[in-house]
Amino acid sequence: MLSCPCQHLPLYQQHRHRNRHGNFTAAVHQHQNSENPLTTTSAGDHDSVLRTHNSISTSLLQQHLKLPNQLQNNTLPHLEAIPAEEKVKFLEMSLITKKRLPRFPGAVSLQFTTENDIASPLKTLFRDENDSQKVDDLDEEMVMRALKIRRKVTAEIFKQAMAKGKFGITYSTNLTDRLGEFIDYVMIEAAALKKIPEFEVSSFNVRARTVIDDLKVVPLIRWLKHNHLSYNKIAKLICMSRGNLGSIRRVAEWLKSIHVKGDFVGAVLVKAGENILERSQEELEAIVEYLESNGVRRDWMGYVMSRCPQLLSCTMKEVKIRVAFFLDMGLNEKDFGTMIFEYPRVLGYFTLEEMNQKVNYLKEFGLSDEEVGRLLAFKPQLMSCSIEERWKPLIQYFYYLGISRDGIRRMLFIKPMVFCVDLEKTIVPKVRFFQDIGIHDGAIGNMLAKFPPLLTYSLYKKIRPVVIFLMTKAGVAEKDIGKVIALAPELLGCSIVHKLEVNVKYFLSLGIRLQQLGQMIADFPMLLRYNTELLRPKYLYLRRNMIRPLQDLIDFPRYLSYSLEERIIPRHKVLVENQVNLKLRYMLACTDEEFGQKVESAVERRQRYKATLVRGAPISSPLADDFEQDNTSFSLLATNTDPSDALGSEDFESL
Repeated sequence: MLSCPCQHLPLYQQHRHRNRHGNFTAAVHQHQNSENPLTTTSAGDHDSVLRTHNSISTSLLQQHLKLPNQLQNNTLPHLEAIPAEEKVKFLEMSLITKKRLPRFPGAVSLQFTTENDIASPLKTLFRDENDSQKVDDLDEEMVMRALKIRRKVTAEIFKQAMAKGKFGITYSTNLTDRLGEFIDYVMIEAAALKKIPEFEVSSFNVRARTVIDDLKVVPLIRWLKHNHLSYNKIAKLICMSRGNLGSIRRVAEWLKSIHVKGDFVGAVLVKAGENILERSQEELEAIVEYLESNGVRRDWMGYVMSRCPQLLSCTMKEVKIRVAFFLDMGLNEKDFGTMIFEYPRVLGYFTLEEMNQKVNYLKEFGLSDEEVGRLLAFKPQLMSCSIEERWKPLIQYFYYLGISRDGIRRMLFIKPMVFCVDLEKTIVPKVRFFQDIGIHDGAIGNMLAKFPPLLTYSLYKKIRPVVIFLMTKAGVAEKDIGKVIALAPELLGCSIVHKLEVNVKYFLSLGIRLQQLGQMIADFPMLLRYNTELLRPKYLYLRRNMIRPLQDLIDFPRYLSYSLEERIIPRHKVLVENQVNLKLRYMLACTDEEFGQKVESAVERRQRYKATLVRGAPISSPLADDFEQDNTSFSLLATNTDPSDALGSEDFESL
């Protein structure tokens, strides 16, 4: 066992040990000689060459031992015997041997290059002109590969700097992955430091750390994160700065000075555009002062800039043009300031060409410049609507429903928000619902033109519940519900709890049955919209002073819509003075001239009746019947009868 020193070694080490002592068989030598064309030794002296791929170095060693004088004279007869072509082949083979690629800490497997991955410099000596393009592509590929490796190294250095700043691994990785442009900037600056004598002999890692420390990017990231900025916004800002990181803090502090809240600072910096970091504080302050001089209050600036950061990227000339666009339409400073506060994007988000197109389209409905200005001041959100996608389909649909151009103009003035809602999702379902409850298309058009806010109500939270309440709690029949909604679409905007239910309970408390109330609503739907505090005095006057039965109110519910002081009481006094009586419908639903004519005709009938009595005409004549019917209530007034006797004890107590 002691005679075999390689017995306890591993198999591959035993193979190496045998190679060192020349214990190869002749077959192995022949195989190696056939594979390696550079081996020029003969079969007789193969024992002196231990390894074929080291044959030349071994021959040099033998020549050095045998001929020391020749080495001193720099004469190598063995090398001179090697042909030039074989020298080139040998050098090329030495260059394409497998080499280890750069590895990063934590790599799992070793990777080696292949012959195709290495560009041999010797190929440039023998290349043809046709191969120049291939060589250029190969050189570019090598450069890109080197840049990729250097970029990864720079990213790892930046992560190490973040780790020293006590940032988590996940946060640092997510932020670094979004800082591609900044990593390239650090890499370029680190390469440029090599020209400085101080860093001439420094490694790339040292130079990259120096650049990161000089930029103070880690403290800036900490400050931005403290101001509620996500790592996505932080990465965008750092890339936008193009190395001028101090501008980020400068602009952010200025935004806070104009009352921009911390949650919106990052959004303003990101959405305002890249040139905001390049603008001076004087330029930004000039924009704010100009808006303030035109009605936008200073304490509104934070809200305005938060909702429309694009204003900060506009030049002063462009801001003046945009402000003049609205002021030329007749807006004063107060209206302009409130408009900008309500919808800041109207000033800086849309292009001037787009704004002019929308104003001209609104003028096609007969609106003047001043009317368009008032319309935009009331609802500036109109500027956010597209003409082709929103307005034109909506106008065509209104024409289909029978709404005229004047009706559309009225809708613009009363509820311009209608032109901002979606046609298919909001308006069409409501129109179909109105058709389902029995309203004709023409009536729907008139109803929408009469009450445009109807199209802004929720179908399932507002319109349907009111319709169900009218049919179940107010006694409106199914055949009359379409008529009620068509005549009084304002009912759909009333609160069920605070308005409709209160009025229904009041009328039921007067002794009106539910079916009678439903018929009253069908005859006069606006009955449920009046305030009960205004209805109560009119009802008391009807029952106590006019001494009329409840049935008169059921037959003519419109009585409650007339003014008590201006119409009901004055006309009732005229009837009392002339000792005539008219139904409520003929008494109130006419002009003053028509009412006077009716009173005169009633007085003439009474006089003719009296004349017939003097002449001996029978009392049962039609003239007498009409006279008695018209004067049923005046006997009570003439005898000063207590009103409780005429009303009945139950009716009087209900008052």
